Amino acid sequence: MGTRPPILVDTLHTRLLVTKYVECFRFYNAVLPELTGAKLAKGDEQWPYARFDVEFQKPYLALMNRQVMTPEAGTVELSRAAGDASLLCFRVADVDAAQEVCLAAGATVVQPAADVPEWGEDTRIALLRDPDGNLIELQSSPD
Repeated sequence: MGTRPPILVDTLHTRLLVTKYVECFRFYNAVLPELTGAKLAKGDEQWPYARFDVEFQKPYLALMNRQVMTPEAGTVELSRAAGDASLLCFRVADVDAAQEVCLAAGATVVQPAADVPEWGEDTRIALLRDPDGNLIELQSSPD
């Protein structure tokens, strides 16, 4: 049995899936610089997505309007009762290979690897659930 080279993860960060996007954006935009040094790197209160970075970790935390994420997750509604208040996002070089690694370790597919050009040129994602049902996104994108 051959040894597979590692699938390098560019970042690992938490993305909060929020219903009150504007309010949460204002909150995290106000507290993150003071508490963690993370500053707004992408998005604003009008976007459905915002990313906060610190110098040594890009991204540090991301917010996404739950309504934007719902179609990608293939569900009618992502609810807190279903445990989907957040997801772990792994930015990887090869989404398809990373998906296979996760499946072999016991993950289940929510949405198989697919291109998502509306999120950015050359963006590809897969959505999975870990054995406990937590939502995981595998993503490759230039930014």
